[in-house]
Amino acid sequence: MASSHRLRVMTYNVKGLQVSRPDAVAVVRAAAPDVLGVQEPTRGLLGWWRMWLFARAVGMRAVVNGRGARTTALLVAPGRAVTAHSAVRLPNLSGRTRRGAAVATVDGIRFVVVHLSLVRDERAAHLADLLAHHVPTTRTVVLGDLNEAPGGPTWASLTRLLTDADPTGGPTFPAVEPKQRIDAILTTRDLTAGSPRVLSDPSALRGSDHRPLLVDLYLPGAS
Repeated sequence: MASSHRLRVMTYNVKGLQVSRPDAVAVVRAAAPDVLGVQEPTRGLLGWWRMWLFARAVGMRAVVNGRGARTTALLVAPGRAVTAHSAVRLPNLSGRTRRGAAVATVDGIRFVVVHLSLVRDERAAHLADLLAHHVPTTRTVVLGDLNEAPGGPTWASLTRLLTDADPTGGPTFPAVEPKQRIDAILTTRDLTAGSPRVLSDPSALRGSDHRPLLVDLYLPGAS
C-alpha cells in the first residue's frame, strides 16, 4: 500500500540575525520545519558559534554551518537522518561577496541551499556549477534566496529541471510591504510539494528583511 513521507521545508534569509534575533527565533519555532535553509547566517570570527546557538534556540541542529558554505547554512530537526553534508565554495568572480552553498542529504533527499549573487553573470556561473555538480535529477530540493524575480534567466534555468513549489506565491522581499518574490523552494519532478505559504505574521515582519517560505514536501513510498 502506498504511503507518503512528509518533510516540512523552510527557507529563510535571516540577515545575520541583525534585525531581531528573538523574532527570527519565534518564526522558526512556530513553523517547526524539519529542514531549514538559511541565507545570510551569522558570519565573522564567531559566526559559526552564533548560528549554532540559533539552531539550538529553535530546537534544531546545524549540519552545515560556516567554512565554505559562507552565505548559507542548513539546519535539521531532531529525528531526521543526515547521511551526507558538505559546504560548497563558489568562485568569487565579481570581487564582491564570497559565496557558497550548503548541501546535505536528509531522510534520503538532497537539499541544496543557495544565496545567489546580486551580479547577473556571477549568478549564472554559480548556478551552472551547482546544477552540473550538486543537483541530481531525482530526490533533490534547491531552496534559498535567488536574488532574482521570476521570469529571469535564473528561474528559467532552474525550472527547466525543477518544479517551483509556490508558482503563484506572494512576494518575499522586503519583509514589510514586499514587492519581489526572490526566495524559492524548487523540487525534482519525483517530489510533491504542498501547502506553500509565505509567512507574514508579526514576528516574520520583524525578524528579518525577508519573509520566510514554508512548504510540506512528500516523497511517495511503499509502506
